[in-house]
Amino acid sequence: MTGESKLPDNDDIEDLLKVYERLCAGRGNGFLSEESFERIIDHFDDQNSLAKAMEAAEMGVLQYPYSCTLLVKKADLLIANRQYKRALILLDKAEILDRNDIDIYVLRTDAYLALDMQDKAVELLEDAISQFEGEERIDLLFELADVYDDYEAFEKIFDCLKLILEYDPNNEEALYKICFWTDFTGRSEESIRLHLKIIEDFPYNDLAWFNLAAAYQGLRLFEKSIDAYQYAIAINEKFDYAYRNMADAMMRLHRYKEAIESLEKVIELARPEDLIYQAIGFCYEKIKNYAQARFYYRKASHLNPDDAKIYLKVAGTYIKESKHAQAIKYLDTALRIKRLDPEFNLTMGECLVKVGKLREAVHYFMAAVQARPKNIKSWEALIAALFISGQFKEAQKQVEMARVKTGNKPMFDYYDSAILLSIGKIKPGLDLLESSIEAQPRLLKKFLKLYPSSVKFPQVVELILKNKRRKRI
Repeated sequence: MTGESKLPDNDDIEDLLKVYERLCAGRGNGFLSEESFERIIDHFDDQNSLAKAMEAAEMGVLQYPYSCTLLVKKADLLIANRQYKRALILLDKAEILDRNDIDIYVLRTDAYLALDMQDKAVELLEDAISQFEGEERIDLLFELADVYDDYEAFEKIFDCLKLILEYDPNNEEALYKICFWTDFTGRSEESIRLHLKIIEDFPYNDLAWFNLAAAYQGLRLFEKSIDAYQYAIAINEKFDYAYRNMADAMMRLHRYKEAIESLEKVIELARPEDLIYQAIGFCYEKIKNYAQARFYYRKASHLNPDDAKIYLKVAGTYIKESKHAQAIKYLDTALRIKRLDPEFNLTMGECLVKVGKLREAVHYFMAAVQARPKNIKSWEALIAALFISGQFKEAQKQVEMARVKTGNKPMFDYYDSAILLSIGKIKPGLDLLESSIEAQPRLLKKFLKLYPSSVKFPQVVELILKNKRRKRI
């Protein structure tokens, strides 16, 4: 082919585009090499000008019909335009010209997946993997893993990643991915064997130590897990995820002070997260340093002010110190975010009872049972509040409701007997108490907690003594 001039392959893209535009306009007999067409196609593709990229690919293939590279680029553009069958025809032609071009197999896979032909994609890649070596083989194994992911064949994803690491033990992408899939598939023992072998050959591979630790953690071997995380940290002292996971293992072993140190290291190395602050707060709460627990829970709430659970945790520390008035303030904040949450309402009701605001407490207990009608604890709290505040008629009504909603639990017979005795219906109250003791004697302590003054009735004392004699026999 003759023309004005042949442009070197390293010419500026603007010069190439000028020649290309003259050719498109039919002006002159300019010449573009195969490599020049590749650069022009890539330029338009990078600019997201798919139509122009396709025009350039069409012209390139017309001039160089035996160029495998240009056929592959055109097929890639056809796939981007969802013309999958046309792309597959071009890829068949490209394979005849160069069956060692890995892009042919990658693009075919994309087309098969788009056509919902996962079986064909798997078959193609499994055949191709045996044909390639080195980096190309690894690339195809990653591609196959992605197909299995799309196919939801999760065990085979693990198998692909394991093969990659057996071939290339320091492959970072595979090391990162296999950690997740080990946990997902539960194949921790295999992961331990694999990573022990990697560590034997490459003892300074921090990711391998991390994955080994995570696999031990998956088997609840927390001591071994901590040891492995410490090796990962010794190799890479800025490995924040190792500190994070190690803290979790320490918490499982109730080593809360050490866990705090590890979590503080996470904060030093990574961006602050509310979950990390909450974890530190949890550890301080476990060692009964409630002031410090609150400090970190509040820091968490500053990062995530819409998480109502954090305010509940702050309230919980005050409750443990019997500072119910302070707890109520935080519960009020939580309820402004999640007004109908049964746990928040129940806790608020319990705090209000502690500060003597029984009628207000009833309102929150009512909300709790409405949100979770099968929860026995909420019904007990509601009925107890009504009973203590002298609202016996309403208490009896709620006992009946509780029986219906919870499947007639025997606890409510005890509560009913307490109400009957309190309103002067002594005989039915005693009869119900006696039958309740015979059916569920272990629940008698709840009756006495609710109605301690019931011992003023000699008959109640006799029933209690009778129950004690029965236990001794």
